[in-house]
Amino acid sequence: MTKVLIVDDDSELCETIEAGLRKRAYGVAWATRAEDAFERLLAEDFDVVLTDLTMPGVDGIALCERIVANRPDVPVVVMTAFGSLDSAVAAIRAGAYDFINKPAQIDVLAIALDRAARTRALREEVRRLRSTVTSGPTDDFIGRSEAMRAVSDLIERVADSEATILVTGESGTGKEVVANAIHRRSRRAHGPFVAVNCTAMPETMLESELFGHARGAFTDAREARAGLFVQARGGTLLLDEVGDMPLALQPKILRVLQERKVRPLGSTNEVAIDVRVIAATNRDLEGAVEEKRFREDLYFRLNVINIPLPPLRSRAGDVLPLAQHMLEIFAKRSGKPITGIAPAAAEKLVAYSWPGNVRELQNVIERAVALARFEQIVVDDLPEKLREYRPSHVLIVGDDPADLVPMEEVERRYVLRVLLSVHGNKAAAARILGFERKTLYRKLERWGAPP
Repeated sequence: MTKVLIVDDDSELCETIEAGLRKRAYGVAWATRAEDAFERLLAEDFDVVLTDLTMPGVDGIALCERIVANRPDVPVVVMTAFGSLDSAVAAIRAGAYDFINKPAQIDVLAIALDRAARTRALREEVRRLRSTVTSGPTDDFIGRSEAMRAVSDLIERVADSEATILVTGESGTGKEVVANAIHRRSRRAHGPFVAVNCTAMPETMLESELFGHARGAFTDAREARAGLFVQARGGTLLLDEVGDMPLALQPKILRVLQERKVRPLGSTNEVAIDVRVIAATNRDLEGAVEEKRFREDLYFRLNVINIPLPPLRSRAGDVLPLAQHMLEIFAKRSGKPITGIAPAAAEKLVAYSWPGNVRELQNVIERAVALARFEQIVVDDLPEKLREYRPSHVLIVGDDPADLVPMEEVERRYVLRVLLSVHGNKAAAARILGFERKTLYRKLERWGAPP
């Protein structure tokens, strides 16, 4: 059933159009003020908006511009009793799908509305097909390691679930790639994939970005704006770097996840949301909960399904397949006839510890392609830190008792070395060391180790 939202300051005309359309099996709602219609459009899903052009306050052109900015998926048909070429041009420039004159017969209106609704459905189908075409198994994950096969298998199993997912892993391991892969394999693939970095903006701006705001909610709020929870309607919202979300904002996010409604800043109305939430972080959230830097209830709400991503150094067998894949992309982009990686350069790539993970590998290969003078990437094309890299080992220097240290000191040095290798992630370090996390905390406190 096609759902239509009618906007006209003449309530009798709205009722007449509603009666005519309902006889033709349309779902109809109407409003006599553009502001009310816009709020309703943010709260509900409509296939098409039919609006008058001349209305007091916000007119049809301004309403059309708002809809295009906030709900570009919904086509707008503009009607007016003052039809002219100038009015038609203004409506089309504002983003209207069609323009008809009043009074319009119901049959004429139905034809225009059907055409607009079919156009919307066609756009959605094209977007869904594009998502299907680009969701092959090798598009997201390159590599043969057991760890990445396990990640890929888990993604396939949870993609169609509506449960909230927490993707964890060091910076640069590809958490957003995983979130996108889940979205493209899910029933929501036809909807938008929207990502927001929780560290990229101040608290008040982040709240407005997520929840939206009403007109006049703050100094620069000249018009109402839908937040990302609403803009991601029917799709997936990624809360990236959620471990850095301000503590004051966390209970508001928890409430949205529990009640599936948002309240825009400055508004008294709540808007229902239809979105699948994926969170990602490189932080130790369990440790943050214990240290009171992250709410425990929000952690459990986000961590319904956990997908941990292994660092690149733990899957050295994937380095060369990833590097070759990236090389082909950058070589094609730059128009260079580079076909592979020389053995000596490949050895350097495999031996390196990759603290920046896949993102660092991508930067290295892009740089190497830009510098390459031959058909293969050679050692000289790699950054100096890779050319000079030597893996470090724990060594016992000699048998002289004067050079040896107590077992406590050996343990202290090794624990700190493990912490350094996992970039301070205490949960990961505890797993490697075989400690309970509280045991690790006690040892660090006893040694006076820096946080």
